[in-house]
This record gives sequence, structure tokens and C-alpha cells, in this order.
Amino acid sequence: MADCSVWSILSMTFPMRILVVEDNTETATALKQKLEAECYAVDVEGNGEKASYRARTNAYDLILLDNMLPGRRGDEICRELREYKMPVPILILSAQTEITQKIALLNCGADDYLTKPFSYNELIARITALLRRPPQIETPDLTLGPLTLDRKTFSARRGSRPIRLTPKEFAILELFMKYPGKVLTRGAILEHVWNDSADPFSNSIETHITNLRKKLGTRGMRPQIKTVPGHGYMLES
Repeated sequence: MADCSVWSILSMTFPMRILVVEDNTETATALKQKLEAECYAVDVEGNGEKASYRARTNAYDLILLDNMLPGRRGDEICRELREYKMPVPILILSAQTEITQKIALLNCGADDYLTKPFSYNELIARITALLRRPPQIETPDLTLGPLTLDRKTFSARRGSRPIRLTPKEFAILELFMKYPGKVLTRGAILEHVWNDSADPFSNSIETHITNLRKKLGTRGMRPQIKTVPGHGYMLES
């Protein structure tokens, strides 16, 4: 097992998860190996469209983002994540050296920029610096109509009526309330709530959503979780 830096050892107590978005297989493999040697958990994606989806449906501590990608460019991904109010730090990796290009990428939502080719020691130092920054203060409450989810006390209520939820039900409802009116696929819910060993063909999601519907209120009360045939589920906005 590779030796870990002091910062990485500390991060093992609170696991740091990094998404590497890089379409060059050799570069992506090298980045994954270097970061895992520092004891980070690393996911790799080479397509911009898929990377944007993964970044919006998973909790990452940092994103390493190549700018020139198939499917969607890095600057487009930055703008989209910031429009979704996602505060995850984004470090752009790009071969473009023009100052105007760097400024444009920083203005579209990136937190830092590193020109290719780069030193891995400098990359690790920049990642450490970004992860050292205090997280943006996020309100513990999510509210949608009469529904309120308190992420500090892990409690939920409809109006003044408390709703007793299991940890899985709470996590599913939290995901729906973060993206009201948006269709979430079974895969997105599975990735957010269950670990990688979960059986994708299990009916656990359907069972939990059925229970959630019962707890959220009787039929006709809004908001409600709706089934979108062939696509997934949606919480009414």
C-alpha cells in the first residue's frame, strides 16, 4: 500500500472523493494512480455529458476537469454546475496557455487552473489548497411547499406534522428535494443512496419510494413523487 501524506491520512477519517474528467486514457489512468496513492477516492469519466450528470448526482469534494472533451466542454460543465448552485471546487486542466482563456474559465465558475503538461507535485499541492478552504455555508433546511427537510437533525415534516424516515428514505427525499421537478433515473438514485455493491436489479428503490409516498401524505396532496414511465421518478416542483 502506498504511503499517504499527513493531509491524506486526515482525509481518510472524512473520505475525500474526486471526479477526474479526462478523455485521454493514459492521462486519466496516471491521474487516478497518483491521487489514489494520496489516499483519495477517485472516479474517472471521459465524456463531458456523462461527467456533468455524475457531478450533479454525486457528492464530490473536488473535480479535476479537462476543458476539451467529447460531449460537452469543460467551461459548459462549470457553468451548469454553478447554475445548479453546486459549490464543489473545480480545478481546470488544459493545454491552453492564453491568459484570456484562463480568465474566461475562471469567470465561468472554475476555482483554479493548471496548464498541461504539469507537475504532479504542483497538482497535489493545488488540490490540497482547494480542499483546505472552508466549505460554503449551506442552510441545513430544504423546503418545498409544505415539506421541510432538516439535514442537521435528519428530520422531516409536512407543515407541523413530523414524518419519520429511515436513513435511506431520508437520503432519497433529500436527493428529490435538491432537484424538484427534475426526473431522476434509478441509476442516479442508486449511486446517491446505495454503495457500488448494490444490486441494480433489486426492487429496493421501488420499495423505498412506495414507503416514502405513503409517509408524505395521502393521494392528491402535493408535492408527491411521480413515476415517469421509462425514465425514473420526479418530485413535483
